[in-house]
Amino acid sequence: MSLSRRKFLGWIGAAGMTAAAGRKASAATTHHFEGYPDSMAVLHDITLCIGCRRCEGACNVVNELPAPEKPFTDLSVLENQRRTTAKTYTVVNQKPGNGGRPVFFKNQCNHCLEPACASACFVNAFSKTKEGAVVYDASVCVGCRYCMIACPFEIPTYEYDSAFSPRIMKCTMCHPRVLEGKLPGCVESCPTEALVFGKRDDLLKIARQRITRRPDQYVDHIYGEREMGGTSWLYLSNVPFETIGMRMDLGVTPAPELTAGALGAVPMVVGLWPVLLTGIYAMSKRKEKIAAEEKAQAVAAALTEAGEKAAAEMDASMEKAKQEKTAAVEKAVKEALEADAKARAEAAASQEAPEKEDKDA
Repeated sequence: MSLSRRKFLGWIGAAGMTAAAGRKASAATTHHFEGYPDSMAVLHDITLCIGCRRCEGACNVVNELPAPEKPFTDLSVLENQRRTTAKTYTVVNQKPGNGGRPVFFKNQCNHCLEPACASACFVNAFSKTKEGAVVYDASVCVGCRYCMIACPFEIPTYEYDSAFSPRIMKCTMCHPRVLEGKLPGCVESCPTEALVFGKRDDLLKIARQRITRRPDQYVDHIYGEREMGGTSWLYLSNVPFETIGMRMDLGVTPAPELTAGALGAVPMVVGLWPVLLTGIYAMSKRKEKIAAEEKAQAVAAALTEAGEKAAAEMDASMEKAKQEKTAAVEKAVKEALEADAKARAEAAASQEAPEKEDKDA
């Protein structure tokens, strides 16, 4: 297939106009999404968390994750700041609290109402469910990992040790269990009810009631109510959220609104991608064809040169052999003549000797 640079750029331009004219970015939009009605959520009251790590153990079992190096009963891991990994969907961390008492808090995907991961994903591998969870479809994921960069909470992780089918890994809010009418594993296992599962609107009411009744115990803020447009994981705390490592600089604007300008071009990129690949393929095939022709020409030239060289060497060898043969013949003739002359001389000498003896006698 022959493809000129002008033709290739023409394809790109045509596809770009088509994509630009009809593009509709479902992931990147300026429409503010308030969440699904009756969407579910989890309220994490940090003041009630005792750092037992039972939520970690339950998450590990429910999601069939590999066993950790240290058992969940080993609380020494709380001494180090941890984050979620491809094999650990949730972690409990410890920070100094008021009066020297430690504060324990659980960290996992916050399941944003308008997820940054979904807004960054141009193949729609992430989606927000009406139950509240942000779920992931590995079958369409292309492994670009834009979701990892987009997430303001730095939650999605990548299976770098899975060579053939790596996935993005994160908390699922136990969506399959919720569909079955069950509680998320971490909520069900919490012995102090530091985790409460229910409708998001109801949990916000509960959180406000606790703050109102115990203003001396709680910071007057429900983390996740409005951060990045709101999340399905809500937090109450007795210490400032920034002291336990939670970001307070996110604002209330949902991620898609912040990225609408940049991500609005994603559908056009997706539309151009097949054309780009086709062009690259055609150019590669043309390059291979030219390379093959050049190789064939080089081989033919090499064979011709080798043949000419061999013929020249053959002629030179034959000429040399002819000369050597002529010289050998001439030498042989010369030697024969010399031998004949010598023989004649000796014969003549032998005849003269008796005649001389007769005369002397």
